[in-house]
Amino acid sequence: MLGEFGDDPHRYTDAKARKNYAGTSPITRASGKKEIVLARYARNRRLGDAAQQWAFCSLRGSPGARAYYQQLRAKNVGHQAALRQLANRLVGILHGCLKTHTPYDETTAWSHHLSNAA
Repeated sequence: MLGEFGDDPHRYTDAKARKNYAGTSPITRASGKKEIVLARYARNRRLGDAAQQWAFCSLRGSPGARAYYQQLRAKNVGHQAALRQLANRLVGILHGCLKTHTPYDETTAWSHHLSNAA
């Protein structure tokens, strides 16, 4: 992930720019009363695939990620869409860790989702 993002700390102005580059953030199209949410197609494919794999693997190793995924599935979100949303959340967490120079902490990253799942 870090190899694909690059080593310039000022390359991404915010988490949204990093998520867009990874291709994990959704595209929302609205016309009148109709709104549709699509997967981003203009993206770094290697990075997007790695983010998807990271999300899938985190289901086993991270209780917070698992709880977030289960919440999405309970709302009738499909498996691939839930993995994309989880990958989007993980990229945002990574951005926060890199920006503040802090190591990953499970309780900090998922405190909101873990408290809702209980």
